[in-house]
Amino acid sequence: MSPDLCVCLIRAMLYLTLTVVGVPGNLAVIWAFLLALHQERRLLPADTILLHLASVNLLVVGVRCLLETLASFRLASVFGDTGCKSVIFVYRTARSLSIWLTFVLSAYQCLSIAPPGSRWAAARALAARYMAAIFLALWLGNTCMSSAAVLFSVGAGNGNGSSSLGSNGINVQFCVVRFPTRLSKDANGAVQVARDVVPMGLMATASLVILVFLYRHSRQVKGLRSGGGGGRDGAERRAAKAVVALVTLYVGLYGVDNGLWVHTLTVRRTMGSSLVSDLRIFFSSLYAALSPAVIIATNRKVQRRLRCGRGEKHRGESATEATAVSTM
Repeated sequence: MSPDLCVCLIRAMLYLTLTVVGVPGNLAVIWAFLLALHQERRLLPADTILLHLASVNLLVVGVRCLLETLASFRLASVFGDTGCKSVIFVYRTARSLSIWLTFVLSAYQCLSIAPPGSRWAAARALAARYMAAIFLALWLGNTCMSSAAVLFSVGAGNGNGSSSLGSNGINVQFCVVRFPTRLSKDANGAVQVARDVVPMGLMATASLVILVFLYRHSRQVKGLRSGGGGGRDGAERRAAKAVVALVTLYVGLYGVDNGLWVHTLTVRRTMGSSLVSDLRIFFSSLYAALSPAVIIATNRKVQRRLRCGRGEKHRGESATEATAVSTM
């Protein structure tokens, strides 16, 4: 087996793994919250954020990883000029939305542990009231910041390979992002780094506040629970720990991703840039693939809805079998 074929196979298997893990996981989370919405006629603001997060994570895994898998196995050819522009635009928009929604979730959870009647509790109520406006602002802002993908992306198979990139291009395997000047490349890279680093710092701060709160009030929570009044507080603690777990996962994976991105911006030559790009996509998509596992493992509402769905399926199968037996 040639080295190029071996690398292609490893690449395809990595993307296939992300697809197999991420698509069913995010679909399960979306299904659980939609089922809760159908049964309860409403969703809590934190549940709405998680539903939105799972949806954009599904876009990240489905649009980028699935298509990269098909292209790596030569099962589909979707990376022409139009395909590259579309895939990179949707991927970058969904990826940045995933980051900012994780921040919104951590910030809202930080406000949720504030004492009733405080200014922070009032801020939480205000955020819950205007959650739809927050989502709209995030969509508009991140869509605008991803517009460079539409302007500068072309298919790598149209004579636009790495040999013609120069110092202003970025090779992303099947696609090429060629900026007109070095300044435009650096400016676009700086915007993307800031778009990641700013929410990273904010959500890390919110998670630190949550951890300090949990540490200071652990004994008080035990007393409330022993007195029979800690049900709600226990639920808030579980939600807070789940948010901290998501933020920790994000910081670890996107920290590597942004380190590789800074390396891509600072090197003058494009040698190995395709490999670096693949590693970036892998680590950023890994968050989209693994975060539903964290949500399912820590969110009891999701667990109940998934068990309920399985129970209804089993009951339906039993009823079908009983009907078949009675007609024999």
